[in-house]
Amino acid sequence: MLMASLLKAPSFISPLQQKLNYVSFSPFTNLPSKYYHASTRNGRCHVPNMAVKAQVAVEGGVLDNESVSINEEIDYGVVSVHHVGILCENLERSLDFYQNILGLEINEARPHDKLPYRGAWLWVGSEMIHLMELPNPDPLTGRPQHGGRDRHTCIAIRDVSKLKAILDKAGIPYTLSRSGRPAIFTRDPDANALEFTQIDD
Repeated sequence: MLMASLLKAPSFISPLQQKLNYVSFSPFTNLPSKYYHASTRNGRCHVPNMAVKAQVAVEGGVLDNESVSINEEIDYGVVSVHHVGILCENLERSLDFYQNILGLEINEARPHDKLPYRGAWLWVGSEMIHLMELPNPDPLTGRPQHGGRDRHTCIAIRDVSKLKAILDKAGIPYTLSRSGRPAIFTRDPDANALEFTQIDD
């Protein structure tokens, strides 16, 4: 159990309105310690975004079983990533890559005529990529050879070796994961980096 000396009372126990000597945390879950390690920085106690059980020693007295959920104030209902916006210079060229090379399908239900620029929505599982024909402020040259060292979009797939064969046939360059895991990195016609990582059921 970690004892953290506080210079300032953390906001998640502010209702106690007490001067704190120390706070000790005991997670509700049985997660490994690396998931709930707490530390102090700049006089504040930093803990993960998870529910913890706080036992607070106040002026020599201990308030036992004071349960506090530290994520209640910031829980606004995150569900998933809805889409990723990718800039392109020429929509038809990008669609040729994303549809004919990668095999992604257009979501016809998404409107294309309500925005002041050309674009297309492509299904990626239950999420989407939004191609936007807009000027790209990023340089097209001088980018890292390995897309994993650049800003990138990661797509989960079932078979990296099959995608590798597809890219080889199309003459599209790629790099493999530097860590040895089954993942492949490539770029679209506008040098946007894409990662494809293999997952199992």
